[in-house]
Amino acid sequence: MPFMTGAIPLLQVFDMPTSIHFYRDMLGFEVYQHSPEVETTEGRFFHWCWLRNGAVELMLNTAYDSNERPPVPDAARWAGHSDVSLSLGCADADAVYAELTAKGMALEPPRTSPHGPRELSLRDPDGYDLCFRS
Repeated sequence: MPFMTGAIPLLQVFDMPTSIHFYRDMLGFEVYQHSPEVETTEGRFFHWCWLRNGAVELMLNTAYDSNERPPVPDAARWAGHSDVSLSLGCADADAVYAELTAKGMALEPPRTSPHGPRELSLRDPDGYDLCFRS
């Protein structure tokens, strides 16, 4: 009995401003909703947000409460993120590559997978794998 209408991944992030810069400014996501902004010793930001880019939706949540974040990411947590891969459909993986490299991202060029699609793989600031497929 199908009753689901979609899924929105929720990613735990170390530094929300860095993640917002990556997803909004580099990948073109819009911040659709977010929690109230908080003022901390690290600046003003929010702890949770809902992002959209076309039909793709993601949620980001800070992994630590205000002023409790360690100075560097926890290595075990970051290593666990490398097991998470988001497959993102796009019209043209080569065009995505051109746009992102024009913005200064250092990336390996897209490749043709054994199954046929062109794939551009990259890691976000928290080590999550994003694979753009066309």
